[in-house]
Amino acid sequence: MKRKGSAVWKGSIKEGKGVISTESGALKDAQYSFSTRFESGIGTNPEELIGAAHAGCFSMALSGQLTAANLTPESIATTATVTIEKQEAGFTVTAVHLEVKAKVPGASEQAFKTAADNAKKGCPISKLLNAEITMDATLEP
Repeated sequence: MKRKGSAVWKGSIKEGKGVISTESGALKDAQYSFSTRFESGIGTNPEELIGAAHAGCFSMALSGQLTAANLTPESIATTATVTIEKQEAGFTVTAVHLEVKAKVPGASEQAFKTAADNAKKGCPISKLLNAEITMDATLEP
């Protein structure tokens, strides 16, 4: 299985701008620029998209882990905060922090934590990233 994303950039790094699209059409010509990435301009940026991809991937992976443990989640809400820092070699994604809140009827705290840890390690996007991945996982009543 292969999935495609595309980008077109025009102009210099600071004055230029680009658009990002996905093969599915869910994202079509979304604007990005230097200001949307490193300042507070209107539009998206690669790190925000990685955060959304990681949150979505992790939530599905956690659902899979819970289902394998005979638990059915009512809801899983994940926010992935992606940290990008300027280092000697240039800008680098250095960390991702997952903030997870889940309602899982009948789940013990231990079963939930085990499933969350396994999902954090096993999610394909987690495996892709060469960054520290931390997590706060809360089982809600």
